[in-house]
Amino acid sequence: MPRPIQATIDINALRHNLAQIKTAAPDALVWAVVKANAYGHGLERAMDGLRAADGIALLDLSEAERVRQWGWRGPILLLEGAFETRDLEMCSRLNLWHVVHCEAQIDMLAVHKTHQGHRVFLKMNSGMNRLGFAPQAFRAAWTRLNALPQVDEISLMTHFSDADGVKGIEAALTVFALHTQDLSGERSLCNSAAALRHAQALNVRADWIRPGIALYGSSPDFPLHTSNDWHLKPVMSLNAAIVGVQHLQAGETVGYGSSFVADRPMRIGVVACGYADGYPRSAPTGTPVCVNGIRTRTVGRVSMDMITVDLSDLPHAGLGSEVTLWGVPQQAAGSAILGAGVSIDEVALSAGTVGYELMCALSSRVPVHTSP
Repeated sequence: MPRPIQATIDINALRHNLAQIKTAAPDALVWAVVKANAYGHGLERAMDGLRAADGIALLDLSEAERVRQWGWRGPILLLEGAFETRDLEMCSRLNLWHVVHCEAQIDMLAVHKTHQGHRVFLKMNSGMNRLGFAPQAFRAAWTRLNALPQVDEISLMTHFSDADGVKGIEAALTVFALHTQDLSGERSLCNSAAALRHAQALNVRADWIRPGIALYGSSPDFPLHTSNDWHLKPVMSLNAAIVGVQHLQAGETVGYGSSFVADRPMRIGVVACGYADGYPRSAPTGTPVCVNGIRTRTVGRVSMDMITVDLSDLPHAGLGSEVTLWGVPQQAAGSAILGAGVSIDEVALSAGTVGYELMCALSSRVPVHTSP
């Protein structure tokens, strides 16, 4: 039989999360962000749950081509724009909208031969200091783009560095408003955190929002708010089974380095999942898991192919018992239960990372089942 591990992608949960985000910003159009193979969920799978989006946002031309082949005829936005001049030919052929964040990209457009004007999103660096024009240079960039015959329409955008934290977005929003005053074009401002936390309170819905992580059921500002607080449902669940049981006496150890020492007699379950499957090696003793739907903890170090969990208080658990590493148990998949199972954010916090990384790190050796 196959090794007992499986990831489940719940398409109904994806539809639900998109609807929740639309409720949070009811006047805005929605770019559904599917970069990084839909945050590790599989691009084609995710597209089945995102038909109600107004546009699809991603990074790679190859992903854009797959979305078109899938049958999507709506807008597609390249979030980092063109990397070289010939990329613009693909933009023309596939009718892609694209971000312009530097002078070199304007230079590419200026020499691009096209009969179809491009729809571009001019990006301001309002404090993130990654991509985008400095606020003082933004108007000049808009003016230069507006003069190009290759450009049909210019939209304005920025990306908030602190939408999920205490600092918030007010300072960046003020900078953006000041330097875009009187410039024509639609606005795109909010990521998941800004859409859920600030869109209505600060009236920053603008014309387009760009949710990413919230679509997939992870809270954008965990632990301040959980996914349950935002009424989001987990889209990805990772489940395995117990393949061995050990009985420890006080003083005996578990795993490499003998880092966990039993302080009493214990039952230990060995789970068919490890860091080669995408479970974080950095997850320490105490990381939450569910066995047969009941919460317990990991003990000892994560190995390449195995994790050990505490069964001491689960007398009915044993060989073959289902273990939910994150998400919901397999029998609950498709039922879209809020708060069931183990939140991917809890596991990520315990491992010192974020849910984004766990989603994207799911190994190709893990079989994936889609729940419609």
